Amino acid sequence: YSIPSQQEQIMTELFKNGPVEAAFSVYEDFLLYKTGVYQHVKGEMLGGHAIKILGWGEENGTPYWLAANSWNSDWGDKGFFKIRRGNNECGIESEMVAGTPLI
Repeated sequence: YSIPSQQEQIMTELFKNGPVEAAFSVYEDFLLYKTGVYQHVKGEMLGGHAIKILGWGEENGTPYWLAANSWNSDWGDKGFFKIRRGNNECGIESEMVAGTPLI
């Protein structure tokens, strides 16, 4: 099911049910990410990508989503990254989904 794009509703989903899947637009500068909170600055769009949102936080006054990438642990911060939260950075907040397991 789709999760509404308001950050409070995304946070509630994460708190209640755990990680969610998200899709966003990948730009050239994302490939070079190592640490900090990612914000697209330059470079062409390369395409879309799906990742797992694990939580949220704030670094030096900048709100972020904590995410796990699938590109291996030698990319980014040991396979993880932070992306700016609250401004739909690269379309990430408008493309979140979660699932309900069948038992």
